[in-house]
Amino acid sequence: MGARPGISNGTPGRAHRSRVRYFCTVDNKNALRAGALAAGTTLMMLLMSSPASALTRDDGDDPGSGLSVVETLGLYVVAPIVLFAVIAGLVMVLDRSQEKHRVTSRNIKPKADAKA
Repeated sequence: MGARPGISNGTPGRAHRSRVRYFCTVDNKNALRAGALAAGTTLMMLLMSSPASALTRDDGDDPGSGLSVVETLGLYVVAPIVLFAVIAGLVMVLDRSQEKHRVTSRNIKPKADAKA
């Protein structure tokens, strides 16, 4: 009595599990709460770190001249790319692993056909 044909409850006395599987089970209230918390934290961090104080000079400040566009691009774009290329090149050149230990499609030997 109560059990439908073709559907197993698994454990007696427990309700059967729904066949519907949800990808994301976050409800709107939790999502709203998390969003409000993230926005509030971000707002507080922005308010606490006052960028306007950077306009007033401190004693002993001696800033140099600013960087030009070419210097900025060279320092923050070209230099990291060159550094990455040098490190990748050194890794490839100094690679001392044996060819037979590398797993590639060239050195995989399929086993002979199995006998029945």
